[in-house]
Amino acid sequence: MKSVSASKLTILASSLLIASAFASATAWAAPANDPATLAQIRDSAMKEDWAYERLADMTDLIGPRLSGSAGAAAAVEQVADAMRKIGAKVTLQPVKVPHWVRGEEKAQLVDYAGRPSGITQKVVLSALGGSGATPAAGLTAPVIVVRDFDELNARKAEVKGSIVLFDVPFDDEMAKGGQAGKAYGRGSNYRGNGPRVAQELGAVGALVRSVGGADFRLTHTGNTGLVDGKRIPAAAVTAEDAMLISRLLKRGAVKMHLTLTPQNLPDADSYNVIADFPGTDKPEEVVIVSGHLDSWDLATGAHDDGAGVAAAMAVIDTLKKLKLQPRRTIRVIAWMNEENGTRGGKGYFEVNKEKVEQHFAAIESDNGAGRPFGFMGSVRPSMVKYFAPLQKSLDQIGAGVFDRRDVAGGADIMPLERAGVPSFQPLVDFTNYFNYHHTAADTLDKVNPLDLKRQVAVMTSLTWYLANMDENIGRTVVPQ
Repeated sequence: MKSVSASKLTILASSLLIASAFASATAWAAPANDPATLAQIRDSAMKEDWAYERLADMTDLIGPRLSGSAGAAAAVEQVADAMRKIGAKVTLQPVKVPHWVRGEEKAQLVDYAGRPSGITQKVVLSALGGSGATPAAGLTAPVIVVRDFDELNARKAEVKGSIVLFDVPFDDEMAKGGQAGKAYGRGSNYRGNGPRVAQELGAVGALVRSVGGADFRLTHTGNTGLVDGKRIPAAAVTAEDAMLISRLLKRGAVKMHLTLTPQNLPDADSYNVIADFPGTDKPEEVVIVSGHLDSWDLATGAHDDGAGVAAAMAVIDTLKKLKLQPRRTIRVIAWMNEENGTRGGKGYFEVNKEKVEQHFAAIESDNGAGRPFGFMGSVRPSMVKYFAPLQKSLDQIGAGVFDRRDVAGGADIMPLERAGVPSFQPLVDFTNYFNYHHTAADTLDKVNPLDLKRQVAVMTSLTWYLANMDENIGRTVVPQ
């Protein structure tokens, strides 16, 4: 036997170290998370139209699904039936939800400087969720325009007896620059809180400039912070009408005749739809994948959030077609009442708060069906490396980004996240999402079938990966 030189021993030692390092980085992965299985899941999802077909059923056959409505009730039954047909164990969890009904909504500018005799101007608007009502014949009051809460407080002497318009433009450049969520957050702050603050200062009505892009005289509805006993008429006006009112006010006083007749009815009975795919050796541990079933009533909620529900449903369908069984239980949830109360998410947490430790992870899709680039998740920084094999698989469809955050922020899974459950969302391009969000234009034709397939691939791969990990990814720490 020939002797081995010192240089060769050094090379051998280095090779062993590299091999050891590679092994330590990959040995943690469960056999079910091997590259071949991940590729099989990804490729199968990219070939299937099942999610798009379920989305078409929901949007075309049912339509709008506001909490408490007949549409919401029909959607519960439709989704439950579809999940039973593919062999999932379905449970309907009772939830009491707000029941707000849109009534008549119209407005006219009836007096302003330079108005020709006999002329009035129509204002296009939609009542906001939780809005109070005007008298049946409407009310007439002066309009004042403010750009922020500081200006509102500075002019509070003018507020009493007036209709306050919060004219806060949606920053479309910010949205196109990749900060659509922040642009929306700025505007929705005035939609959510503006009517309440205006009411506290004595306003008889509140209007907000629609929070969204695509200024084609579309209204963007949404919820308000108004409460029983303090509800005033509140509506979103189109960007074009908000700008018109602001221009006319530069000429002199403006008066509006406003008619809104919504009803805030007693809470209604509804349900979260829960569909379980039981795990093998860890069935007591749960990975949630979800979207919210309700939508606003102006359109069919294709992006918000029919696509999220359909993609979550498709997770179980994809795995069953491949005859793959997860180690942990995969739980698909179609949440009820995200839009105007989040009663579904809160109700689920109340029922399961003693079982939070059994929730391994939670996923929610509620940012539309734009092109997915990967996923975001609230795991500790030290855990990111364990998702490398999943990222590598999804990179084949351009969806391999893992955006680690302290808070993932899904509305319905937030109670779970605050309790320490690691939470995830698909990372999608929603540059144009707010062109359709909460408008009459949120319809099936706006959803790109290929992007929805990519979202199913991301959500199924991520759900499967989490359901089969050997590593415990630990509890999150969410600032309260």
